[in-house]
Amino acid sequence: MSKLRLFLALMVVVGLLPTWIRTVPAEPDWRPILRVTPINVASPQAGPMQIEGAWELDSSNAHFGSYSALVVPQSGKLLAASDAGRILRFSQPGQAETVPFFNRITGDRFTRKSMIDAEAMTRDPDTGQIWIAYEGTNVIERRDADLGNAKRIAPPSLARFGTNSGPEAFARLADGRFVVLSEGPRETFGDIHTGIIFDRDPLEGGTGERFAFKAPDGYRPVDMVQIPDGRVLILMRRLALGLPPTFPVQFVIADPNEIAAGNEWSGTSIAKIAKPLPSDNFEGLAYEEQSDGVLTLWLISDDNNATLQRTLLLKLRWDPAATD
Repeated sequence: MSKLRLFLALMVVVGLLPTWIRTVPAEPDWRPILRVTPINVASPQAGPMQIEGAWELDSSNAHFGSYSALVVPQSGKLLAASDAGRILRFSQPGQAETVPFFNRITGDRFTRKSMIDAEAMTRDPDTGQIWIAYEGTNVIERRDADLGNAKRIAPPSLARFGTNSGPEAFARLADGRFVVLSEGPRETFGDIHTGIIFDRDPLEGGTGERFAFKAPDGYRPVDMVQIPDGRVLILMRRLALGLPPTFPVQFVIADPNEIAAGNEWSGTSIAKIAKPLPSDNFEGLAYEEQSDGVLTLWLISDDNNATLQRTLLLKLRWDPAATD
């Protein structure tokens, strides 16, 4: 064997050594560290909405990432839940900082992701109770304001949603009803999604009736909230293939009083967020009402634990009274 061939053979062996040598995995990092880095926004206008702030969130904590649900649990705070069954409670940028809280909301390190895939949260502002929708199991869970006293139900009306097209957008209405939208369309590449309207809390015996939701072409519902005037603001997301892929989103406003069993429900697109605005896989939506009736909207993105994606947080200002 020539010296060159011997050298190349040795390099192959050295290159393969990591696959032959079993190493001890690094211990998970549980330190409560959250880095919040501001992002410059050159053009802050998005239709009738104005971007007031944009940040990238990052942490070495093993619980961090993949956030797909968001609520405002109290003034100055945000609570995010991930599709890996984890939660993050942290201070809103610009507010007094407190130590961020990372933890599991359900399951453990041995639980399959499909069993703990938290995709949406909704909150009762009077009691502080929080409901969580799990996509992989089509389960709805209710917790007290401190996230304790968990109770769960798998409503029969959600059973046909499928394991990867279950409850994605979820909102408790002021009149006690609950609305659920499936992310997956009824037909491949279609724009009609199944919705369920519950007459009351599913955990208190509420029954669900099916309806159809018509989405803007190519967009899928990923979250929604009922705003103070009674209308529902729906966050819609589209996957645009490329290297890297992009995730333009738009907001649709709709009247929940027009939901009727067996009928089609739709709304009106009022704003879009896409490049060059700070953009990623936004899936979580929450809001706060200001004293003048203007709403502060918060968006958080799901980074899918992917190298080319980020966890972004957006703060937007929107006056619903100026939007018909």
